[in-house]
Amino acid sequence: MASEGSRSGLPTAGGVLSIVGGTVEAIIGVIAAVSVTILKLLLAAGLLPFSPGPRLDHVLAMAPLLSIVVGVPMFALGVVAIVGGVYAIRRKVFGLSLAGAICALPSGILGILAVIFVSVSRKEFRAGS
Repeated sequence: MASEGSRSGLPTAGGVLSIVGGTVEAIIGVIAAVSVTILKLLLAAGLLPFSPGPRLDHVLAMAPLLSIVVGVPMFALGVVAIVGGVYAIRRKVFGLSLAGAICALPSGILGILAVIFVSVSRKEFRAGS
């Protein structure tokens, strides 16, 4: 473990970026997973400005599968990124912290910076944890 005087803010910055990126991913995952249900409710209520035609019927037939294929993994990545970010801030379990930062990669630059910050600060994590 690094001495108290040599601690940098990189694990904290990486953890915060991982948490923010993971939160964005989790929100996108939930929206993707429930979007088909919302669309079908709007169609049933007649609140859409267009009527469903044969093309929309085909899309709606595949949409539940697509929303689950996109939404559930995105939500799972977000949860792992948030947990990894918490561990990075606490400077515990480097492997989980790095995994969380990697899971934040779909959020773009936030994930890239999280991976860099956590990777560079490996020596600041507690030994044996």
